[in-house]
Amino acid sequence: MRSHVEFRSAALIDPSPAAGGGMVAGILKDNLPLHGFEVVAVTQEDWGVHIALTNDAFALSIGCGHYAEYPDGHLCFIEPSKPAIRRWLRKVSTTETVEKLAAVLDDILAQRNDIHHLRWWTEAEVTGQPD
Repeated sequence: MRSHVEFRSAALIDPSPAAGGGMVAGILKDNLPLHGFEVVAVTQEDWGVHIALTNDAFALSIGCGHYAEYPDGHLCFIEPSKPAIRRWLRKVSTTETVEKLAAVLDDILAQRNDIHHLRWWTEAEVTGQPD
């Protein structure tokens, strides 16, 4: 299941270090509703920007921030990043919704000319476990 995407773009680097992920979050905030995802809130966090989305089955969001591996690096991650969560003592599958959001995120980012080296992390990279 895709949940973390890194990419590079000098054009989307925020002028203030405290605002890491703000320009990317703005693009997503404007485009996600066009693909059926309602944005509930966009909040600045110490690590970047949190975009909360409407979803009845479970909490759904995207985080956007600077990816320090590259000077022009960006990272967006979808939460939840696991294929299932527990809610009220029952297991709820997240795979279909998260994959749909990942496809929309991929589409929005891939259409931009100022984004390059777009790469989804493997499951091992997300979990930190060896392949």
